Amino acid sequence: MAVTLGTRMRAARRRRGLSVRALADRLGVSAATISAIENDRTGVSVRRLLQLAAALDVSAGFLLHNAPAAQACEAPGAWRVFGPAEVDPVLAAAIEEFVRAGYHGTTMRTIAARAGMSIPGIYHHYESKQALLVRILDLTMDEIDWRIREAAADADGPLTRLARLVEALALFHTSRPELAFIGASEMRSIDEPDRGRVAARRDAVQHRIDQEITHAVERGEAHTAMPLETGRAIATMCTSLPQWFDPAGPTSPAEIAREYAGLALRMIGAEAA
Repeated sequence: MAVTLGTRMRAARRRRGLSVRALADRLGVSAATISAIENDRTGVSVRRLLQLAAALDVSAGFLLHNAPAAQACEAPGAWRVFGPAEVDPVLAAAIEEFVRAGYHGTTMRTIAARAGMSIPGIYHHYESKQALLVRILDLTMDEIDWRIREAAADADGPLTRLARLVEALALFHTSRPELAFIGASEMRSIDEPDRGRVAARRDAVQHRIDQEITHAVERGEAHTAMPLETGRAIATMCTSLPQWFDPAGPTSPAEIAREYAGLALRMIGAEAA
């Protein structure tokens, strides 16, 4: 039997101990969609491919190996491209309400009204307001994870990897301001054990920044007496972007991201990568 994207995806899913439904929930799609991909009844976009790879903790190249040529069209720099967020109508309404009124100021009734649905209809998709918040934070981290992974994948050396990581984070926080705002303001509202799980994912992103700074200092390519503290300052300047960045302003997300990447290198006493 030919080894296809679908068969590799199924094997990776099973190794991770995920059901079709669990993987579908991680990606915000239906179980039928996952089944169709695994059975090679539908293709996937580059964006969806990268999301699948991140969710399954494998590389996009692994999924594409021996896949049909039409599916194997790589898109260098896909981590820099932002289309509309792929969320269902209920989740889209919850995002808008959480940004407008905050988690505690939002009710399932106001979410239903914004979504144009009945309250029982909302509960058919999500069992609680807490489930909506958890889903939003998981989607946020899923997207950040695949974008920083792809950004650093072909970077040569710690300085280039650090610049790419910062660029990816700045792009996300300017291009997905609603998700970024909720991630920054509503961690206090998420219950355990999900709070600890999401916090660990956020810490892993910080660790990647700290690791590249440490490697650059060890190699004599950067000069800072406080590498960990500087790493936290770099991450914070990215996560605070939704508080002031105006998409309608004179500076684009790409320009801000490039400037922040250069600023991060200057903060650690390094030359531009």
